[in-house]
Amino acid sequence: MSALSITVALLVWAACLLVISFWKQVYSSWRLPPGPFPLPIIGNVFQIDFNNIPKSLFKLAEQYGPVFTIYLGPYRVVVLHGYQAVKEVLLQHKDFNGRAELAAVHLHKDKGIIFNDGPTWKDVRRFSLTKLRDYGMGKEGNERRIQTEVPFLLQALRETQGRPFDPTFLISGAPCNIIASILFGRRFGYGDESGLRLRRMVHENFYLLGTRWLQIYNVFSTYLYYLPGTHRKVMKNVSEIKNDILERVKEHHKSLDPNCPRDFIDCLLIEMEKEKQGAEPVYTLDNIAVTVADLLFAGTETTSTTLRYGLLILMKYPDIEEKLHEEIDRVIGPSRIPAIKDRLEMPYMDAVVHEIMRFINLVPSNLYHKATRDTVFRGYVIPKGTIVIPTLDSLLYDKQEFPDPEQFKPEHFLNENGKFKYSDHFKAFSAGKRVCVGEGLARMEVFLFLTAILQHFRLKPLVDRKDIDLSPIVNGFASVPHPYKLCVLPRSCEARSL
Repeated sequence: MSALSITVALLVWAACLLVISFWKQVYSSWRLPPGPFPLPIIGNVFQIDFNNIPKSLFKLAEQYGPVFTIYLGPYRVVVLHGYQAVKEVLLQHKDFNGRAELAAVHLHKDKGIIFNDGPTWKDVRRFSLTKLRDYGMGKEGNERRIQTEVPFLLQALRETQGRPFDPTFLISGAPCNIIASILFGRRFGYGDESGLRLRRMVHENFYLLGTRWLQIYNVFSTYLYYLPGTHRKVMKNVSEIKNDILERVKEHHKSLDPNCPRDFIDCLLIEMEKEKQGAEPVYTLDNIAVTVADLLFAGTETTSTTLRYGLLILMKYPDIEEKLHEEIDRVIGPSRIPAIKDRLEMPYMDAVVHEIMRFINLVPSNLYHKATRDTVFRGYVIPKGTIVIPTLDSLLYDKQEFPDPEQFKPEHFLNENGKFKYSDHFKAFSAGKRVCVGEGLARMEVFLFLTAILQHFRLKPLVDRKDIDLSPIVNGFASVPHPYKLCVLPRSCEARSL
């Protein structure tokens, strides 16, 4: 057979495969929600801006409604947009509690809490929540931890001596130490190299996962895996963080006393020892390491990014900062460490904290869910394995609930009497069975740390306030602010007098 004949045969074969694939894709979509017509292999990538996927989904929702279908490469995706659709999926449909795979963190696949879609995720999550509560998650125990950390944070800020500094790794030291004290039974010094190394890798991954290349890689990883790119850096960081924590877990294992657990790792190890009597273990050293890595990632970077973004916002709006100073001076005074009970008398601070979390829209498209079986939703058939995106930004930026949602306005969470106003649209931490396990801790940290910083310092930008850019530098997996520097200036006693 000639080379030409072989070439023609291969081309015909490839064309047939494309036609069959395309036909299956179209046929399977007959009972799916409406959406743009997909192309073979690449799907609807031309309708998606990988620099800003949330904005693209917003536009598609305007055209196709609150429930629509797109194809990201080979992946079928059903998008939920708006309060009713998102709330219904998150709170009423357990068949959408699966977790879509994120190719860049495949080492965590079916392990831990965040990216676990295996049979162990419910047991690991349930047990982890129980033990985290035992260690004070969202209770007085964590308030004491945060209050203990406050003087260390303030001292680190004082040591800048009013000079310009990048707050990224200074600020992240505080939430990292809170979660580290729970997980490892210890805190890191702000200059501790092992703690800094972990925070650098966590921060780098949080940023890179939101970049255009990683959005494309997670869709077409089968084809792009062996190419050079920042996905390799993410995977390297994931591996190094996991190995670092695995070594800490092994050290704990050597000195484990089942009758006297020292921290969260010990609790997981004790459960692992109990399981040795059973058949199919849920807890292994590897799974414990991934579980701890998940909690370190979630407990460090989300809170520190929120705080860093919050400081940038307050520099943009000095009048809001001044109102906060006045409220802090009136309720707390110049020296007492803030407490959660103060929140009841500080509606403006409470509103500002909620507005920061609403405005920055930290995880706009949520962590992707997955249908665990064929499911009927609003008359549509969602096949098993379909990726489901309950968009959080569609709630946080709802124009009816939050007038002028693109504007930073603490009044979004204040009533006509200046009292704090709760909104059920505030789902910054998601909801349902996959809600962020650290929501209570994160809310507490942002309120107490931000209050303590403003109690003792004024924020000074290095550029004209009108030139401060509040738009995110990346807006994919997460919304991350542009890097910046600032000065923190000690407040005088006169300025804080009542």
